[in-house]
Amino acid sequence: MSARPICAADPAHARVLYIDDDEALARLTQKALTRHGFAVDIAHSGDEGLRLAARGGYDIVALDNYMPGQDGMAVLAALRHVPGAPPVVFVTGGDDGRVAVAALKAGAVDYVVKDTGEAFFDLLCRTLQQAIEAAETDRARRAAEDALRIAHDRAQLMLREVNHRVANSLALVSSLVALQSRTLADGAARQALEETQSRIAAIAQVHQRLYTSPDVASVDLDAYLRGLTEELETAMRAAGRGASIRLDLEPVRVPTDKAVPIGVIVTELVTNAFKYAYAPGSTGEVRVTLRRHKAQGLRLEVTDDGVGLGGETKGTGLGSRIVRAMASTLNAPVTVDPTHRGTRVTLDLAV
Repeated sequence: MSARPICAADPAHARVLYIDDDEALARLTQKALTRHGFAVDIAHSGDEGLRLAARGGYDIVALDNYMPGQDGMAVLAALRHVPGAPPVVFVTGGDDGRVAVAALKAGAVDYVVKDTGEAFFDLLCRTLQQAIEAAETDRARRAAEDALRIAHDRAQLMLREVNHRVANSLALVSSLVALQSRTLADGAARQALEETQSRIAAIAQVHQRLYTSPDVASVDLDAYLRGLTEELETAMRAAGRGASIRLDLEPVRVPTDKAVPIGVIVTELVTNAFKYAYAPGSTGEVRVTLRRHKAQGLRLEVTDDGVGLGGETKGTGLGSRIVRAMASTLNAPVTVDPTHRGTRVTLDLAV
């Protein structure tokens, strides 16, 4: 079994630019590296090296420090401005430890101490090989990150498009329900369709905010509730209800799958307060409060100062069942304050 070579490079993937004004050592280095499988071009000055590097095609540069004109540190600094510049291994004298450290700080990936012995050529070969492999690993990592970022952006774009289409479909359904309600003579049936329209609007608000947001995984709950209650207040005023809504909402983001049931709950409670809290023709206020509560929690309150519940849970029909069903999906208990003069409903949410 043959011994493994000290340094074995793939000529198809290992082009070296060696920059050194010492022509004799440069030729020896070229021969030694060629024996190890590298393809080597020589530049005898910093200016020549920069011209060759600018043409591209090199996997690595080996750069001597002491040269007339531009020395190695000046060439190293200039190489950083060459588009697609390869990594640089600095070549220093035996007593140039400070220069080697300065070169590493300036961007060199490694350094080798120069001499004319065979050990120098083997060490240079191994150092170049390791630097090339490290650069290839880094390129592969950056390519994978770019591919992942592109895939993520594409997925985000697709999700926004889906949300946009869903929002448009919900708006169409809401319009159809509104048209249907206007054709009905039966007041109870018309009211049921109007309530259905409000529930559709609550869900549509989430999708509208999703496709206009860079983050489709979460929603600004305060902004969502603000837009939702504005629509509810407008609809209730159009229906002849005289109450108004006052908001006290702390800025907070919640996952999208939590925003939808929260929106439906607020829709039911606010609608219920507009319909039942105050006598026809009278005015009043419905307050919606959102506050951070305990560790990683929120407290949502919907309050009015109307006729109250008289010891009973407000609404025994569909609206009440919807509130409790949505609260159940959130694992949020619904609490009615029996001491409040009107009605105060509280939900403690974990987010």
